[in-house]
Amino acid sequence: MTESLFTGLKVIDCASWIAGPAAATMLSDFGADVIKIEPLGAGDPWRAAQPVPGKSADYYWQLTSRNKRSLALDLKHPDGQAVLHRLVASADVFITNFPLPVRDRLKLAAADLTRLNPRLIYASFTAYGEEGEEAAKTGFDSTAYWARTGLMDMVRSDAGTVPSRSMPGMGDFPSATGVYSAVVTALYRREKTGLGGVVRSSLLQNGLWANGCAVQVRLFGEDVALRPHRDDAPNALANHYRSRDGRWFIMALFNEQRQLRSFLGAIGREELTDDPRFATTEARKQHARELVVILDEVFAGKDLAEWRTILDGVGLTFGIVATVNEALDDPQMRHAGALVPFADGQGLTVMTPFHIDGIDKVSAARAPSVGQHNEAVLREAGYSASDVERLRGLGVVA
Repeated sequence: MTESLFTGLKVIDCASWIAGPAAATMLSDFGADVIKIEPLGAGDPWRAAQPVPGKSADYYWQLTSRNKRSLALDLKHPDGQAVLHRLVASADVFITNFPLPVRDRLKLAAADLTRLNPRLIYASFTAYGEEGEEAAKTGFDSTAYWARTGLMDMVRSDAGTVPSRSMPGMGDFPSATGVYSAVVTALYRREKTGLGGVVRSSLLQNGLWANGCAVQVRLFGEDVALRPHRDDAPNALANHYRSRDGRWFIMALFNEQRQLRSFLGAIGREELTDDPRFATTEARKQHARELVVILDEVFAGKDLAEWRTILDGVGLTFGIVATVNEALDDPQMRHAGALVPFADGQGLTVMTPFHIDGIDKVSAARAPSVGQHNEAVLREAGYSASDVERLRGLGVVA
């Protein structure tokens, strides 16, 4: 691997699905050696997710397991647990999202592992936290992050429509960033004290953080109403509109008084500047529906490409409602470092969403097959060739 910030950092990814493993992926992007622990046979159940009907390609797996090494291990077997414990003894970070009762049965709870290595950062991720009646309850981002925290209820076009379903990983990836932040904070503490420790996060807590604006209003005793239909938007200058070719874009003119004149001039409606219905912020709020009707008619007169040129020309803030296909061809995605090529040059992947000046990320290596690195990982841990054969014979490793 290319030398990077976390080169030499040993991470054990003993998690499944998305959030926990994605946090390990973020560490791997900066050079950490991540050992992915998987069950024998089919491996992590996330491997079986098929985003394209009729195709068994592991597209999702390539995103969340790049740069990792796979060790297929039977953690129900005492010898399998012994292998994991040996790895933990020299590891820096251990990440798991196994349900709490499962951790106890497999002897990989925090109390089991931190006693083996006082410098270990044990990252615990759950659906609903680790205390209370629902501590052992399982959940996915769609249930715990999206639905339970009010986000699903709030994110709909208006009060008359059904709640919106989340996209795959929509809550997992932000939650992974939270886990990564906790791990790095603990590593900083370890630099100061020499000691590791346990860090915890959950889908529930990350989802409530994402919905923090609405929740904080309610915490002060105010009701939080569902958003009105776009035709009744309280601010016509922070609304979404459709162009002549059927494309949507959203305006975000929050510095209204300064931007209003240049905006109305750009769209060819300078006369509205002196219209008493729209002359002040308060007047625009009172007559927002009328302004929406006017802007609907204006924006329906040109294609999106024309409006992008016009609005960019006067420095106004807006964003097109892009399709996923457009994101792939968006040059700014590559300039920003959001899309990068795999190390083999075949295709692109979505990269960790931040950069550190002077620190290079490693090239994105393809995700491993189940147990691809069994031999190498075990030998590095001090097992002899005969030891490895014995473990194979016992069915402890693939």
